[in-house]
Amino acid sequence: MRGLWTAGVIDVMMEHDIWPDGLIGVSAGAAFGCNYKSRQVGRAIRYNTRFARDSRFSGLKSLLLSGDYFNAHFGYHVVPYEYDLFDITAFQQNPMTFTVVCTDVVTGQAVYHDMSHVDYDELEWLRASASMPLASRVVKVQGRQLLDGGVADSIPLEYFENNGYDRNVVILTQPLGYQKEHNRLMPLIRLWLRHYPNMVRALDERHLMYNRQLEYVRQAEQEGRCLVIRPDEPIPIGHLSHDADQMRRVYELGRTVGQRYIEQIKDFYQ
Repeated sequence: MRGLWTAGVIDVMMEHDIWPDGLIGVSAGAAFGCNYKSRQVGRAIRYNTRFARDSRFSGLKSLLLSGDYFNAHFGYHVVPYEYDLFDITAFQQNPMTFTVVCTDVVTGQAVYHDMSHVDYDELEWLRASASMPLASRVVKVQGRQLLDGGVADSIPLEYFENNGYDRNVVILTQPLGYQKEHNRLMPLIRLWLRHYPNMVRALDERHLMYNRQLEYVRQAEQEGRCLVIRPDEPIPIGHLSHDADQMRRVYELGRTVGQRYIEQIKDFYQ
């Protein structure tokens, strides 16, 4: 749900006609970031608040009945076609590259998927990127077994730089000075993913990877290779929330910070 803060930032960027050549999204950054390529300001906050307390969309009932806290079918294959239409034509006509990051549970390594069109499988890539361990089933798509991209590559600045993007705006959801700690749920994770030892290892070491990436971003920021947008203080929401008012507050906080950075972003991209 911290991704709604990011949604606020990127909505402001769209409103100011800032259209980068490429976008890479991880987890909620992918699930909400797809609306940047489809040019749909406000869509992420709109459907999340509309279905905040709808058991068809998310909740313990969905987890118990389907194995997914965020309902796979309703959230990814009904809402975008029936309730809050995803502009597939705009998405496919926009030349912006859109890369989704997932984690292969067999290898424990990051998988980078360029999403240029929209169909059932492509939306499954989005779902996989945002499928949190313990709260989601393993997502099987195109011969892969996938979960949350943030496990293997939480902040893929280095990947994007290696692919030729040399002026990157990085949107983080933690304030300056944040350091990730070891996952306290590892005993449960080891049991749940016992058939995927490489994934267990990646989750066990995720905090080390994440903190190394934070240092990489800080170095790139100091060298002027990237512009980092981060909250001033911890975002007041957890991984999960059913409080629509809380969601709107977080989204508005993102918009406020986004407005503050607009001129810097424009100067950075010139």
